Amino acid sequence: MADTVTTTTAETSTTAATPAKRNEKVGLVVSTKMAKTIVVETEMRKAHPKYKRVMKSNKKFYAHDEQNSARVGDMVRIRESRPLSKLKRWTLEEIIRRSSLGSIADEKPNRDANAVQTVKA
Repeated sequence: MADTVTTTTAETSTTAATPAKRNEKVGLVVSTKMAKTIVVETEMRKAHPKYKRVMKSNKKFYAHDEQNSARVGDMVRIRESRPLSKLKRWTLEEIIRRSSLGSIADEKPNRDANAVQTVKA
């Protein structure tokens, strides 16, 4: 009987060590206007049941971005997590591809600041 007890505890420890498989999705960042939150839009393609035509549908997910590193237009991977707020159930896993639009938006405030300094001088 002692042998069966030890094997049972060994089995439960190995199952507790492996993390649960969580869903992952890839999509585009649509909005970064909230603090530590991004809105990611994913596109799903599905054949129509009757007409067999491929239909596209979009769905938005709210994801937690701790460092505010994602920008609008970035391609990101998000992972399912525990509920963080009323709508947030995903966390930012990684940024797959950076958008060229984000770098242009980052440069604009610097130009405006330089223009104000030259006017004051």
